[in-house]
Amino acid sequence: MTRLTRRALGLALAAASLCTALLPAQAQERTFKLALQNPKGHPLEIGASKFAELVAARSGGRFKVSVFPGGTLGGDAPNVSALQGGTIDFVQLNSGILASQIKDFEVFDFPFMFANAKEADAVVDGPFGQKLHARLLDKGIVGLAFVELGFRNITNSRKAISTVDDIAGLKLRVIPNAINIDWVKALGANPTPMAFPEVYAGLEQKAIDGQENPLSVILANKFYEVQKYLTVTNHQYNPQSLIMSRKVWDSLTDADRKLIKDAAVEASAFQRKVNRDKSADDLDELKRAGMTVSELSPAEQAKLRDKLKPVVEKHGAAIAATVAELQAELAKLRK
Repeated sequence: MTRLTRRALGLALAAASLCTALLPAQAQERTFKLALQNPKGHPLEIGASKFAELVAARSGGRFKVSVFPGGTLGGDAPNVSALQGGTIDFVQLNSGILASQIKDFEVFDFPFMFANAKEADAVVDGPFGQKLHARLLDKGIVGLAFVELGFRNITNSRKAISTVDDIAGLKLRVIPNAINIDWVKALGANPTPMAFPEVYAGLEQKAIDGQENPLSVILANKFYEVQKYLTVTNHQYNPQSLIMSRKVWDSLTDADRKLIKDAAVEASAFQRKVNRDKSADDLDELKRAGMTVSELSPAEQAKLRDKLKPVVEKHGAAIAATVAELQAELAKLRK
């Protein structure tokens, strides 16, 4: 090879390296981490995997989302901190937990706020839900879409619950926030705030008598192995938020942001359908697993609502404008 040829080759290689370094953001391959608390096979994990699939397909394989289910990257609070720091890219969690960032998110933990899933969809997908998600931006969080955990029910290892008074005295695990602590106290039970990854062990070791969660969570996490009694109360509906690190979001092009946002919205609709289609089967499977299932009579259900109204009033006072806005939305839907 002549000196001139070697020089030309060197210049060509340098130019190629420079072009690679200057490739636009959309041409770079990236792997993202998505954390959630429920295990593989739960509708939330299925929805997260659908999101990963859509992102990979629409990016032509440039983007990969690695899903970490079952609390393998820690509990919700550490996950949110890591997301704000940019070390976790996506988190899926109960929307009410975001009250630690924006207090108005507490409204999603109010007992008996939504009568059915159709109401919840209209609220979270409409201006109300979108406005709340938008407020997270100043906290280093991008709200992408709402998925669902669903309606919550009470389990315990001590006794069947057929009346509201039967709940008194039980030591129940709750999501660590004030409203959940207060509604359990209002029923005469003993609230025990606990991160979700610790719940099974707490039940197994009798540190707590029971917990409350949707049927899909009770089944997927095998709580039936350490809980005998299930009471269908549907006392709370949990939307979940799929959120993204703003640090990561800001590093993307507008086109790639749209790609991720669109994938999140499509995956959320898919996840809700999966969750609702499984609900009846989940109850039957819990019965086959040996759980004793009871339901409150209409009179007892009304009593439960009445006991929890003061809790809603207490916590609603601090976010009165948001509560009024939500109630106005619900009033329109119920006409």
